[in-house]
Amino acid sequence: MDTSMSRTIFPLFLFISFSCLASNSSAKRNDKPIIGVLTQEYYLPTPNPTAFILASYVKFLECAGARVVPIMVNQTLEEYQTLFKSINGVLYPGGGASITSSGYQRAAEIFYDLAIQANKRGDYFPVWGTCLGFEQLAYLTGGGVTLSFTNTSGVALPLNFTDEAKTSRIFKGFPADLMKDLASEPLTENSHKWSLATLTYNTNENLQKFYKVLSTNTDGKIEFVSTMEAYDYPIYATQWHPEKSAFEWTRPSISHSPPAIRTTFYTAEFFVGEARKSFHTFQSEEEESKALIYNYSPVYTGAEGIYSQIYLF
Repeated sequence: MDTSMSRTIFPLFLFISFSCLASNSSAKRNDKPIIGVLTQEYYLPTPNPTAFILASYVKFLECAGARVVPIMVNQTLEEYQTLFKSINGVLYPGGGASITSSGYQRAAEIFYDLAIQANKRGDYFPVWGTCLGFEQLAYLTGGGVTLSFTNTSGVALPLNFTDEAKTSRIFKGFPADLMKDLASEPLTENSHKWSLATLTYNTNENLQKFYKVLSTNTDGKIEFVSTMEAYDYPIYATQWHPEKSAFEWTRPSISHSPPAIRTTFYTAEFFVGEARKSFHTFQSEEEESKALIYNYSPVYTGAEGIYSQIYLF
């Protein structure tokens, strides 16, 4: 072959090869994930607003490259089904709603069932529960499991990792030094009065078959599950708050140390990475734009409340 022709063809070959690799890679990943966050009822004695989301959960997802859609309470099943087909994951946030009878509980159960059905047929859809969301998932999976009262409202704790954590999906991408810090320093903020006792988990067959326990904690009297992930589904839960270290500033129990901030971002990166495996889309750009939380503005409540900012609906 002519030398000048070789010099022309070789770069062209490389360009085509890299283009194909890039195309194949992007075909397996959604780089515009949209995650739904459950709202919960707003009970102040006024007709409006009726629901809220803490802004820290929105920032938590956005910092890893996701956009957010609020999932309003008290919508019809058909509306939830349509939204499920449009988003790439769902986050059940912490709060004070009832996990047995509330708009939060009803929406959580519907999306939980839809996620199970979708994943069974190969339609990847991740679910994350934080604090109240953890308790809600435990309740749904455990068949009405009873939670235990613990003295864990406003306390930072190190994680007691189980052997399962070594092969977990959640912690797989965490650097070794950060895992060491999580195990030895009080980095994870706990703001809950109810917990899934390890004893309860060990005696509930539904929970044992569904979730692997990645970490535990104790209030000095009761050992409880603090991190878990499903064996066969992309369903994850932390009783602690990964979002607070970077985005909440109203409680002294919240660590803002560099390892705590890194924990926020590595956890967010993991879950948003799971959402990138979902390819649900809105039917139109107009529908997508109307659904996004960009249509609302957060309200500063740090001077008078226990959260820095909230979204009101």
